Amino acid sequence: MTNPTTHVMKVTKRPYVQMVEGKGSWLYDEDGRTYLDFVQGWAVNCLGHAHPVMLDALQAQASRLINCSPSYYNAPMARLATLVAESSGLHDVYLCNSGAEANEGAIKLARRWGQRHRGGAYEIVTTHGAFHGRTLATMSASGKTAFEPLFEPKVPGFVKVPLNDLDAMAAAITDHTAAVMLEPIQGEAGVFPADDAYLETVRALTRERGVLLILDEIQTGIGRTGRLYAFEHTSVRPDIFTLGKGLGGGVPLAALVASTDASCFEPGDQGGTFGGSALMTAVGCAVMDTVNRPEFLATVRETSDYFVRRLAELAASHGHGAVRGRGLLLAVALTRGDAAAVVEHAFERGLIINAPRPDTLRFMPALNVTRDEVDEMLKLLEPCLP
Repeated sequence: MTNPTTHVMKVTKRPYVQMVEGKGSWLYDEDGRTYLDFVQGWAVNCLGHAHPVMLDALQAQASRLINCSPSYYNAPMARLATLVAESSGLHDVYLCNSGAEANEGAIKLARRWGQRHRGGAYEIVTTHGAFHGRTLATMSASGKTAFEPLFEPKVPGFVKVPLNDLDAMAAAITDHTAAVMLEPIQGEAGVFPADDAYLETVRALTRERGVLLILDEIQTGIGRTGRLYAFEHTSVRPDIFTLGKGLGGGVPLAALVASTDASCFEPGDQGGTFGGSALMTAVGCAVMDTVNRPEFLATVRETSDYFVRRLAELAASHGHGAVRGRGLLLAVALTRGDAAAVVEHAFERGLIINAPRPDTLRFMPALNVTRDEVDEMLKLLEPCLP
């Protein structure tokens, strides 16, 4: 029998399993095996698999209008832009397909702003360990060591400093700087948060120096940290921020969001064939309506408190390290063993988790995960720990 995956380009290592169905926190493969999913497409499925509000939105919108091209407005596009703008306090929203595309747009917008308002400044200060996407520009902006030898020559104009180092940040901002670009939590690096005080000081510094602050909320946005946006844990309001992953709840949807002062694209500067399609933005509206409710976000925070406490107890009982993160973007440090081997063992037991680095396990469950599912996850994980 021919391997049905033969012609799928091998850009990542995958187990030979084909998933055929998902429901809430659970996935099912072609052989009927069940998996408890605490990765959810890398924090994409914020409401879990096949949530009814998403299915209803897809069915209702698909029967009316799927895509009329970005040359025209459509009602879900306009409504989602309004929901994002009004909830964030920023003004202009460009809807696109992926976090990398949104971050690419943020880089272009910052350079356009620097050309117009800062004498041609084009450099963007980013951080070591940052992950902003896999386009050539967003890989260049990222501080991921594995990216350094790939696809040279990279896009120039990115200056990297250590996260949470204010002196290094202050020294890196020069007359050539157009913007600073940060993740509130470095997810792909292993779940390392930017300190709240650090973010607030960087915000003050960027205002003092006359440069933009861009926050990459691809992984942290849409309730992941217990607030709709991670910057809401502080007094910070960025000039530009980006959304992806959870915004679509599982469908390809992202956003570039800008203040009135930072929004300086002219017609023709930015675009994309599928950006703001009626079908995808209808789902985005359903996700926003569900997540952006005080009681929903309060439950995320309560579940996080429970998860952190139970995970810390389990880690300590096996002699492992601290729990990092916020909300339902969490990681635990391993003091021994190989995290990738733990992930493989867990998968064999029917648990999906992630190892962003050899000494770290990462957890990104659905935002509506239950305490019973947290307990089941810990029960499956414990025999896998070294």
